Amino acid sequence: MSTSSDHVKPDPADPCVFVIFGASGDLTRRLLVPALYNLAAEGLLSDGFRILGVARAEMSADAFRAHLEKGLAEFATQKVDAATAKWLLSCVSYLSGDVDDPETYAKLKTELERLEASGLSQGNRLFYCATPPQAFAPIALHLGAAGLSEEREGGPWRRLIVEKPFGTSLESARALNRELLSVLDEEQIFRIDHYLGKETVQNILILRFANGLFEPIWNRNHIDHVQITVAETVDVGTRGKFYDATGALRDMVPNHLFQLLSLVAMEPPVRFEANSVRSQKAEALDSIRIPNAEEALRNSVRAQYRQGKIGDREVTAYRKSPDVSPGSTTETFVALRLDIDNWRWAGVPFYLRTGKALAKRRTEIAVKFKQAPVSMFRNMPMEALGDNLLVIAIQPEEGIKLHFNAKVPGPEIEIVPVGMTFEYKDYFEAAPATGYETLIYDCMTGDAILYQRADGVEAGWRAVEPFIKAWREAGAKGIETYDAGSEGPAKADELLAGDGRAWRSIADGG
Repeated sequence: MSTSSDHVKPDPADPCVFVIFGASGDLTRRLLVPALYNLAAEGLLSDGFRILGVARAEMSADAFRAHLEKGLAEFATQKVDAATAKWLLSCVSYLSGDVDDPETYAKLKTELERLEASGLSQGNRLFYCATPPQAFAPIALHLGAAGLSEEREGGPWRRLIVEKPFGTSLESARALNRELLSVLDEEQIFRIDHYLGKETVQNILILRFANGLFEPIWNRNHIDHVQITVAETVDVGTRGKFYDATGALRDMVPNHLFQLLSLVAMEPPVRFEANSVRSQKAEALDSIRIPNAEEALRNSVRAQYRQGKIGDREVTAYRKSPDVSPGSTTETFVALRLDIDNWRWAGVPFYLRTGKALAKRRTEIAVKFKQAPVSMFRNMPMEALGDNLLVIAIQPEEGIKLHFNAKVPGPEIEIVPVGMTFEYKDYFEAAPATGYETLIYDCMTGDAILYQRADGVEAGWRAVEPFIKAWREAGAKGIETYDAGSEGPAKADELLAGDGRAWRSIADGG
């Protein structure tokens, strides 16, 4: 079944010059250019669209185009059409310069004026920071000093996209927000989280608020608890230097997992527009109960992977990875129990877990509903009853599964758990994507609904700060271990067992 014939194709995005800082890096060739190609293939880029790469490397525009063409051939998510690729690459130019050097921005201004002379881009500028996080603020400040980010009422727009991580603590996130907001308005800043580009994630709002089947029961009266899992099979690999200074909590929880949590927990927005939706998401994060040090330790598990095997691949223990301290206390796995102190969610725990080198790559949200009264079935073994679950599968599969109980055919009353599954691939013809397409398109059209706002970012860091502090004070004392290729540490199971609950299996989704 396909609904593609009913799909209304959106208009092309606003014309603009798409300036990529750090353009020679992996993010550009692996994700940004394939995403831009997909937009071009769908007819969603304007004739006035241009790409200007900025990086330290000395190279000509032709050499940069060849670099991007090679990346597109390697990382495209669909078959590359030669004419579309040729057009996209014809839009590319390049500027060599250090993002810390004011002279780079003087040259950038000259190059932008040259590109904008034809009038095709209408003077609109989108600046993308595909750089290490420490460069975000300097780039914004230099853009402001050079007059490149200034907007005038009724004039062309100026927008800035920054990648994660947005800060490494509440203090650093606040400082970064202050610096960005000193030269840009909030409406000009787009804090990207590529998880929000996934169709299944966006569909959470539709599932919740466009279905009378679910909306009335989305509360403490009917929901027992919520599990959010982001499991990866990849190990740290060659990223030891970055990862050992960051860890699973900072790397994943304030952004990816909290974005999922906020969509599940938020109140209905007044209208489906950016400020209304983002206000409700920020309020949901701001309602997370802030634990004291003792509670933070009791309601969290942190662990590192040991040597193990994932499929046929041998995985070296985390502490033996390149650029990782032999005595490191950095976590590669984290599990948290969080409580949301508001009317809707009082008494409903949210369990979050994420980790590397686990049994299977799986990202999902599992909403467990409370058990119905079973007095009429009192003579039957209650262990036969399965959980009533709504599972939103985000990756690698995309779909929604509903688990409930049914009677086995025959003269006896025998109850077994069964499931119903909706998979996107069965209903919609959608080309494979990077996850960045929707986000880039939305930025070019000025729709910030899928982007984080300053208050939401700070609310997320405020919720994880107590865990960071409690772990720092505990040192190596509280760090658990788990075999690479396993479901994680036993302590994570105990976290839920203490509440009479259990995690869904990462390996088989059971």
